[in-house]
Order: sequence, then C-alpha cells, then structure tokens
Amino acid sequence: MLLKVVDGRVVDTLPDRESVVGNGHLCIKGWSAHEFVHHPDRLTHPLVKKGDSFEQISWEDAISLAAEKFREIAEQYGGDAVGGFSSAKCTNEENYLFQKLIRAGFQNNNVDHCARL
Repeated sequence: MLLKVVDGRVVDTLPDRESVVGNGHLCIKGWSAHEFVHHPDRLTHPLVKKGDSFEQISWEDAISLAAEKFREIAEQYGGDAVGGFSSAKCTNEENYLFQKLIRAGFQNNNVDHCARL
C-alpha cells in the first residue's frame, strides 16, 4: 500500500497498482490504515499500571517487565499457560517472529491471529 503524506502527516492510503501482493487492491483495514497513524488516542510510549493510574516507562523497562512476567507464569504454571494473539496490523515477518517466540520460546502452539477469523 502507499501512504499519501502532506506536510509530514499521513493523510490517505492508496493501493500500490504495481504490486503483485493483493493485485493492486486493499482490504478495508488497508483502506483505513492512515486513520490511526496520527490519532490522538494512539499510544506512543509503553505504560505500566501503578495503583489506579498509568505511568509512562521506557521501552527497555517495558520489555524487561513483560519478559519477567512471562517467565514467572511459565515457571509457575508451565509453558502451556502462555499464549499469544497477534494482529493483522503487523507485517507477515512480525507475525512469523511472534509465532516463533510462542512455539520455540514456550514450546507450545498456543498462538492465533485475528485475521484468521
């Protein structure tokens, strides 16, 4: 897909007519992809819940915290207690790496994807 940018802001999504992927067509998610890029509700930093509110933390701290929690769950309940549900907004490569993490890292097949529906 092609993103139309005006004054540094993504304002529209267009199909890439020269691409063999999708034969130059877009699905509904592709047509509306530009709408979330600059949305005011879009999260741009990781947040952690502290009491009743959320605080911004660094990406390094967020990844470390997530890894620690996954490790604790897997150690206490076994690898089958961990699973993953991925997004159609991810690339094929990102989804491949994600399913590889679940299958190889936690030794199970508890992985799914919302586009499968």
